[in-house]
Amino acid sequence: MARIKKPKADALPQTTAQQLGSLIKSARDLMRKDKGLSTDLDRLPLLTWVMFLKFLDDMEQLEESKSRMRGEEHKGAIEAPYRWRDWGAQEAGITGPELLAFINHEEATRPDGTKGPGLLTYLRGLQGNGDNTHGRRRRVIASVFKDITCRMLSGYLLRDVINKLNGIRFLAKEELFTLGHLYETMLREMRDAAGDNGEFYTPRAVVRFMVAVTDPRLGETVMDPACGTGGFLVEAYTHLEKQCKTIADRRVLQERSLFGGEAKPLPFLLCQMNLLLHGLETPQIDPENSLRLKLTELGDKDRVDVILTNPPFGGEEEAGIKGNFPADLQTAETALLFLQLIMRRLKRPGHGSASGGRAAVVVPNGTLFGDGVCGRIKELLLKEYNLHTVVRLPNGVFAPYTSIPTNLLFFDRSGLTREVWFYELPLPDGRKNYTKTQPMQFEEFTDCLAWWQKREENEHAWKVEVKVILKYNEGGQLVSANLDLKNPHAPEALEHLPPEQLADDILEKERRIIEIMEEIKAELAKGASA
Repeated sequence: MARIKKPKADALPQTTAQQLGSLIKSARDLMRKDKGLSTDLDRLPLLTWVMFLKFLDDMEQLEESKSRMRGEEHKGAIEAPYRWRDWGAQEAGITGPELLAFINHEEATRPDGTKGPGLLTYLRGLQGNGDNTHGRRRRVIASVFKDITCRMLSGYLLRDVINKLNGIRFLAKEELFTLGHLYETMLREMRDAAGDNGEFYTPRAVVRFMVAVTDPRLGETVMDPACGTGGFLVEAYTHLEKQCKTIADRRVLQERSLFGGEAKPLPFLLCQMNLLLHGLETPQIDPENSLRLKLTELGDKDRVDVILTNPPFGGEEEAGIKGNFPADLQTAETALLFLQLIMRRLKRPGHGSASGGRAAVVVPNGTLFGDGVCGRIKELLLKEYNLHTVVRLPNGVFAPYTSIPTNLLFFDRSGLTREVWFYELPLPDGRKNYTKTQPMQFEEFTDCLAWWQKREENEHAWKVEVKVILKYNEGGQLVSANLDLKNPHAPEALEHLPPEQLADDILEKERRIIEIMEEIKAELAKGASA
């Protein structure tokens, strides 16, 4: 008897982008009817973890099918009766109070009629041994659901939401691409709903620029130690995916390329889903504070080729975290602690990297002009690392999440800093500020990208020798390490120039005016004689 082949997910009729958008919208509209969910801050996390479980089950069913074809046994990360197919996949399945009890209670009647731990209790208790896919996946699931609760009050509405999400085929590449974009839109909406209490949102244009000029290569390790919802890792994944030519390349991308850290439970969940939707099958995100380890205990095994990040700034760390850093570099300022961590975690030249690791980091303006501990950290950065570029972003790039002026630091471990290039990005012509509906665009970096490889001073770019930045007293003690340097080519910068330089500039302009007048006089004389 001929065997009937089951069609692949991608061979099934395609769900269009419009249909997927409509499906997600319908699910969100159903959630708005539930009195337990007030805003997108409540709705999106719930939608995310439900989608997460559907995604995992789709992926594991595909893996089971492949294992059977090879004649191998497959061990799923989630066992019956807690798999999506056991309780979520049937349209007329468990619903109402019974569904809520199965999800929320520590002990509940399960869909197969037996008694046992409720769904969330079971998922929180998963344990995985070893570094294989099964072990990592179980640990990820336990971390994701550590602080998850189901806040919906109507089990009937929840069943309707589940039935809507059953229409998504997470293994269809075209649908996954569309869902990734839809999900990013939802993340922005959630940040907008959070207002001033939300995480700082790194504009997509800034992320794309940082990845483009840092240019991670397949085979390198890329890290974001404060990855939030995963924007840098998603962009790095897209950048590396274009370099994949073989199955072996894809294995490298999936297993040995991208790493992150995010200590807050909600961003951790959102990051996992964001990476899954963009194609990373088993995200390797550390759910604990990246600052928890002693700096001096981090060795070569902890170092990476590329770090791309926007560490939190404006916050303060507890005394136990500060104690992980050298006594003369201890501070409560989170951004400065992360800067030290990033420096330490870059590969050294000759230790798995020819020229050493490289980093692109968003920092607040205070980091550029700060003294004390901040100054000593910058001294270390300039003396032991090559801080080759500072890109000064226009004011308001991060609005409305924060009004703090921001900058991008680009440095590597190729050697000490001899000179620092500065590039001041202007606001587009006619623009006074950025808004939620009119954020920064990637095209605004066009001139900077063209300048990056062939550097020359111009109205936006200038270079400064390190001796101008680091100032010492007669006793050899650091007085200042000022990176908050004004653009010398900007008209408003003239008032900040030293008097002798200002006089020289005026004289030079006067000489040029005289030369032009002489040229005009000569031309007039020629015309008169003709």
